[in-house]
Amino acid sequence: MFINALKKQNPKLIEIAKDLWQQGAILPDTYIIDVDQVLDNGRRLLQAAEQYGIELYLMTKQIGRNPWLAQKLIELGYPGVVAVDFREAYTLSQHGIPLCHIGHLVQTPAHLIETMLKQHPGIITVFSIEKAQAISDAAEKLGRVQPIMLKVFDKRDITLPSQEAGILFDELDETVDILKTMPGIKLSGLTHFPCLEWNARYQTTLPTINLQTLLRARNRLEQLGIELSQINAPSASSCNTIPLLAKYGATHLEPGHALTGTIPANISGREPEKISMVYITEVSHHYDGNSYCYGGGYYKRGHMKYALVFPERARSPKTVRVLSLGDPCIDYHLPISGIHPIGSPVIMCFRTQIFVTRSDVTLVSGIQSGSPRLEGIYDSQGNWKNRGYFQ
Repeated sequence: MFINALKKQNPKLIEIAKDLWQQGAILPDTYIIDVDQVLDNGRRLLQAAEQYGIELYLMTKQIGRNPWLAQKLIELGYPGVVAVDFREAYTLSQHGIPLCHIGHLVQTPAHLIETMLKQHPGIITVFSIEKAQAISDAAEKLGRVQPIMLKVFDKRDITLPSQEAGILFDELDETVDILKTMPGIKLSGLTHFPCLEWNARYQTTLPTINLQTLLRARNRLEQLGIELSQINAPSASSCNTIPLLAKYGATHLEPGHALTGTIPANISGREPEKISMVYITEVSHHYDGNSYCYGGGYYKRGHMKYALVFPERARSPKTVRVLSLGDPCIDYHLPISGIHPIGSPVIMCFRTQIFVTRSDVTLVSGIQSGSPRLEGIYDSQGNWKNRGYFQ
């Protein structure tokens, strides 16, 4: 999906990925992250957000919940992270990473609520009265009041498979009345998802109907006398969408793919955020006229189209098509068109979610300055592995 953008914006990352593979420092099925470029993207986002009065929470699931990189970004000025499920929240909290927002895509389970409250999350999204009550009870026990945010929706809204959730707009008044009886919580915000969506036809990112529902809910709560501190409008947050969302009244955004430059709008390499992550694998075998690479990092919505293959002694890589895996499948291997020497390194660049893969994550700093340093190798859940397999 992003091969052309990668070649245009970060050719040094291609060379470092190939060099690390040739040195035996990494294995196939590894994501390599250009630390300095991620930090530069992070700075650009913070500058844009400050200009428009928006607060940004880091999203780390795309980079494998990596605590080392999260800490580096927090040092730039991010207040902390949004953890989209309870495992991410727990993992990051164990590394001392501040939890700004939890509970949005996945609710906090009953037996983990008290543990998470002890981490002092800034705000918790709830989908139901029952979850709000459980949070209130736990907060009362701890002697505190926990800010919460409602995820709202309307029946006509966009929903992604397995992410259907929230408080129906028509039931908002009743829900607010019940929440007022819970002393351990304070209704402080509203959210929805996705609030923006890439439009391939017009080649731009546009507001969704969900954003309109979010704004209607905000207006209704204002009529009810509820003072909100957060209107959280996630999805496709980037330097060029921050002004748009600010115009609609969003107060908080949660950039993830923008940190690695892998937002759909950057398919041509024209966005301020530059590509800072690649996936490297290796040709394993041939079958029926095509080559099969070691898999493990496939993401169904990644839109992989092309890959770079580096045959031995070739002066430059060959650009080849990535073939369809079909559905359902386990990505034991990733097929590419044509016959290429077994053992050849293969580089791909696509929209991913590392936390749902089996991949390794290698962090490298100093790429742009010509002094690369391997900072560490992690698994897809943010656990440190080592600094190299063969050292």
